[in-house]
Amino acid sequence: MVRLRTCWLAAPVFLLFFGLELSAAAGRQARSPSSAPHASSPDLVLQGEVRGSQNHTYIEVPFHVPAGVRRVTLTFAYTGRDQHTALDLGVLDPIELRCWSGGNKSLLTIGISDATPSCLPGLIPSGEWKVLIGVPNIRPAVTSHYTAQVFFTRSGVVADQPPGLRAPLRSGPGWYRGDLHMHTANSDGQCPSQTGNLVPCPVFFTVDAAARRGLDFIAITDHNATSQYDAIRELQPYFDKVLLIPGREITTFHGHLNFLGTTDYLDFRLGSSAVPNMNVLLRNAQKLGALVSINHPAAPSGEICMGCGWTPAHPVDMHLLTAVEAVNGGSQNPAFSGIPFWEHQLDLGYRLTAIGGSDNHRPMIPLDQPGSIGWPTTVVYATELSTPAILDGIRSGRVFIDLTGSRDRLVNIDAQAGAATAAMGGMLQTSRDEVVAIDVHTVECQGDSVHFFADGRELPDAQPQAITAAEQSLHFQWRADGGRHWILAEVRDSEGRLLLLSNPVYVNWK
Repeated sequence: MVRLRTCWLAAPVFLLFFGLELSAAAGRQARSPSSAPHASSPDLVLQGEVRGSQNHTYIEVPFHVPAGVRRVTLTFAYTGRDQHTALDLGVLDPIELRCWSGGNKSLLTIGISDATPSCLPGLIPSGEWKVLIGVPNIRPAVTSHYTAQVFFTRSGVVADQPPGLRAPLRSGPGWYRGDLHMHTANSDGQCPSQTGNLVPCPVFFTVDAAARRGLDFIAITDHNATSQYDAIRELQPYFDKVLLIPGREITTFHGHLNFLGTTDYLDFRLGSSAVPNMNVLLRNAQKLGALVSINHPAAPSGEICMGCGWTPAHPVDMHLLTAVEAVNGGSQNPAFSGIPFWEHQLDLGYRLTAIGGSDNHRPMIPLDQPGSIGWPTTVVYATELSTPAILDGIRSGRVFIDLTGSRDRLVNIDAQAGAATAAMGGMLQTSRDEVVAIDVHTVECQGDSVHFFADGRELPDAQPQAITAAEQSLHFQWRADGGRHWILAEVRDSEGRLLLLSNPVYVNWK
């Protein structure tokens, strides 16, 4: 039997990204081979000189873009700044001007759905492109040496992008807090206009609300759209404390899915000849390198919320999924909780990480109200604050859900049997009658209590333990029976309301 929990949340929100020298006159390009998908080396290095006689001219430096490229990224550096040399930077594709930054940028990227501000996103035609160098100032006796590094990316996966585009916002391991589900003007996100009318809400307001909440990361997941990625590209340099993960809510007639970590297009037309069933859709997402989770699986469907519930017409291979939105932003009605659905998948043997998402459609909701951005919060232990690291953290299962949207609450669970240990989300092998020591660490939960669960049932021989300090470790022992189990911890308040939900430690899983 799977129990129903009451989540401390409001009415469902669902109802309402990211050398040889080359003379200035006629160029040659030197190739640096870059076959590894995460290579840090450029595909091309273009070098040359600009002389004083070329003041107030434009210089074109050609380079070849091969077929199949989905993103062109260019870095640009030159000497002579100490002598007031100024070089402007642009990019021409075979048809038109794709970038003109003046002299204010040294890195430009052009992708299919997003580009550096001052650049145009769109298809990447193969053929001869050109670096366009404007020379507003160079003294007559000065020679400036420039180097342009060109990177070609053949997928939309963030981890495959050049180092300058996937650098972490913060280095070092730790717990990072975020929201994985929200909407903007690029789908059905709304906010009041200057005159008070509800209008499509600019992406800025969503990211600003996340920053005010103190979140470390968010995924903007507009319905089936890719247009939000260009806005994310513009906003990320300003919001340099909030990681903007490229996301999308794949909306079908039989369920909604979060699609994270890549800007590639995914055909969402479930039931069409191209996507006849959910397994085909999920395999296509897997080929694109996306992390995929089920959103609000217990939501109502039909005219109440079209396609919101998980109702595939054919059996789904759940191995193709990574996570389940166990807590959507929100419901006090247990019938809408995604926790029983998630627990049922665990019972069936699928290691799916429980995550949360506000599903916010109105970023102006005050942050002290449930369903505002960051309420609930998904808290991920990651090696750094970058898109690849956060997604790897979700895959590992070292994640908990903060149903209160706090900035500092924490619950972590570890298990040990003999010399073997497992962190939350990890696996522990035991033998029959072996004693397993379970340790739970909490922060800022004083006055609440920890409850222990195995396979969805509160352990009768493990009484709830009171939390009396701002930071505390609690312990209990559980005797293994040689079978497969999953063990987790919950933090509840004095009225029994669920506040924090851990992911399990998996015992005797393969």
